[in-house]
Amino acid sequence: MKLSVPFVQLPVQFDAALLAGEMRALGETAWRPHPQKFPGNFALPLISVDGDPESDSVSGPMRSTPYLDACPGIRNVLAQLGAVWGRTRLMKLDPHAEVSLHADTNYYWCERVRVHVPILTQPDVRFVCGEAEVNMAPGECWIFDTWRPHKVVNANDRERVHLVADTVGSDQFWRLVSQGRVPARDGANWQPKQSRGAGSGAEARELLFESSNVPAVMTPWEMRYHLSFLLSETVPHPRRRVLEQMVGQFLAAWQALWAEFGDSREGWQRYRSELETFVTAVRPLSERMLLVNGMEWMGTLRSMVQKYAVVREDITGNAVPDEHLAGRASEPRFEVSGGDGGDPEFDRPVFIISSPRSGSTLLFETLQQARGLYSTGSESHLLIESIPELHRAVSDSDSNCLDAQEATESVISELRRRFSARLRDRRGRRPAGGVVRMLEKTPKNALRIPFLAQAFPEARFIYLYREPSQTLGSMMDAWRSGHFRTYPNLPGWRGLPWSLLLVPRWQTLVDKPLQEIVAAQWGFTTRRILDNLSALPADRCVALDYDDFVAEPQGNMLSLCKALGLDWDRSLNNVLPASRYTLTAPDRDKWRKYQQEIEAVLPGIQEETLRARVFLNAHAAPDAATI
Repeated sequence: MKLSVPFVQLPVQFDAALLAGEMRALGETAWRPHPQKFPGNFALPLISVDGDPESDSVSGPMRSTPYLDACPGIRNVLAQLGAVWGRTRLMKLDPHAEVSLHADTNYYWCERVRVHVPILTQPDVRFVCGEAEVNMAPGECWIFDTWRPHKVVNANDRERVHLVADTVGSDQFWRLVSQGRVPARDGANWQPKQSRGAGSGAEARELLFESSNVPAVMTPWEMRYHLSFLLSETVPHPRRRVLEQMVGQFLAAWQALWAEFGDSREGWQRYRSELETFVTAVRPLSERMLLVNGMEWMGTLRSMVQKYAVVREDITGNAVPDEHLAGRASEPRFEVSGGDGGDPEFDRPVFIISSPRSGSTLLFETLQQARGLYSTGSESHLLIESIPELHRAVSDSDSNCLDAQEATESVISELRRRFSARLRDRRGRRPAGGVVRMLEKTPKNALRIPFLAQAFPEARFIYLYREPSQTLGSMMDAWRSGHFRTYPNLPGWRGLPWSLLLVPRWQTLVDKPLQEIVAAQWGFTTRRILDNLSALPADRCVALDYDDFVAEPQGNMLSLCKALGLDWDRSLNNVLPASRYTLTAPDRDKWRKYQQEIEAVLPGIQEETLRARVFLNAHAAPDAATI
């Protein structure tokens, strides 16, 4: 829920030691990995759909799990707050783990506030929301603005556990909030009141649970509220006025359908058709539009409105929300053609995609050891760019971008022929015939996803993310080394020879400091990667964090190969060998030799960084042991 301030501390104080005792009595086996498999994050379900401890859903009647029934003190906390409760869990962070920066845009959290009661914590645990930061002490009660980008960092050697409860509130609850403390505004004299402990009778009070949380069809009034909110949160953009007109036309059509059908089943297909027409129409218009919290406009429309606007039906005819649309495109923004019978030559070819100097060579050299996987053994710049239709003067092409329309029939045929002729497996053997699994990694492919998806209809993409501070430092080293000069005679360019991939509007970077040049390269490349991968079906992409990969190569390779349908039969040491393009020995802090320059440009790529981290969390391969 969007609040007017980042944090509010409610005027109640609970007995954290009592709550910790109840939590420990539940035992370690009650904990489950976080639904998104965030490293070091665990959950213990207290209120879930139908009281099912195995359910992570947010749609359906919420009821207490056996774990909550065994915790009268925790029930007492919820009863005293007096709200109607949705999904509620204990959330644990391992030592030195974190909740990565993200913003909550899903429909469920539009009108629900998230309550935090720390049970186990330390003074150096940081909760960051927007520009504000607090340490929530044991037994305190807080809410925060989930619409702003937020994160939690446990820098301590001990675990952190919070009671985390979602609620639409109640009259009693919001009266409590009105008496709360805003850290940036209220002074030190404000003090919470000690809550009534167990035995006060509050724990026996019956809790109130959500029974209805997803509509069969959004009413026109709710639809108007959500779309008006999105427009009010949109960063100014030249196409915003046209977008507003299209939203108005859609709302009028939705109102007319409601007048005709209400939420009756007879109208569901008409609602779906109207919604899909609207989404298809606004997709190209809203491309690259952002919200003030840094999130993508189109992606938020999907997760906030499209997913829940009208129910879908399963194969038995039962109504269910379309949970497959959460945060994803229902249709690609570019067309991907292919026969119904599958690709006769390239079975789900794998393309590693990343910004420059993010460790893609190390990943490529490791992954090409998978059994049954074939590659050219190196980067494919010449193989691609020497195709006559793709070989153009830099002044004409202006960048290394290739789009779907450039994948003509003749280009596709030649490109596939060239790859087929050069493929070898890990032992240097050519394919024996039939379809093959191909692995490809060329840095410029980060700007060519639509082209590759058109040329290889079954393509799978690995997005490799590396923290921008480390990446920018490595890019600066690459420029200064002279070993990565891609356009040494770029017309009109002055200074160090142009290195790494060529981004559009590179002319605006003439005479800029090197840190600004590499930040512009990273920012554009990351935006294009995320825009294009988000346009593909979710099963076409898996994401990997470079630091996680280097820290646990064997586990990450098992998970990655499992997600991609590959066979990993190698055993890796904890330390991977340096890749062929390594300039100096790997060190996470190498970038600090440019620390002042890099920190000056990081704010300019903050939006792209946030989007990349959110995408990484949403598309990370599940732990192979849990699949």
